[in-house]
Amino acid sequence: MTERKPPGISFETWADRQIREAEARGDFDDLPGRGKPLRGLDKPYDPMWWVKEKMAREGLSFLPPALVLRKEAEDALTAARAAGSEAEARRILADINDKIREALRRPPEGPPLDLVPYDVEGVLRERRESRAD
Repeated sequence: MTERKPPGISFETWADRQIREAEARGDFDDLPGRGKPLRGLDKPYDPMWWVKEKMAREGLSFLPPALVLRKEAEDALTAARAAGSEAEARRILADINDKIREALRRPPEGPPLDLVPYDVEGVLRERRESRAD
């Protein structure tokens, strides 16, 4: 526990002394990043830097629902093309088509959706043809 700042000593002097004594004891020797430059010093200042880093670390994003669905539809199409069986591909496409239809009935916030349900038979035909090569 640190001691209280004694009266009559400026805060800066007291804080400097606390840091100097901690350094002498080796309290800072095992800190991660010791001796390395601070990240992001070459970038312009962003007041939300810590929020963005936390979201990146945790794999989170904040996008309007319309953009999230567009990305999810794109990922579903990729997954359907790479699926192990037609039944699995059909299930993936059916799930995303249900979400797209729901979004068309109740448009989400954000930019226009610009999506239509996938043609399941067309995607499966393309999938078969690409695997026949």
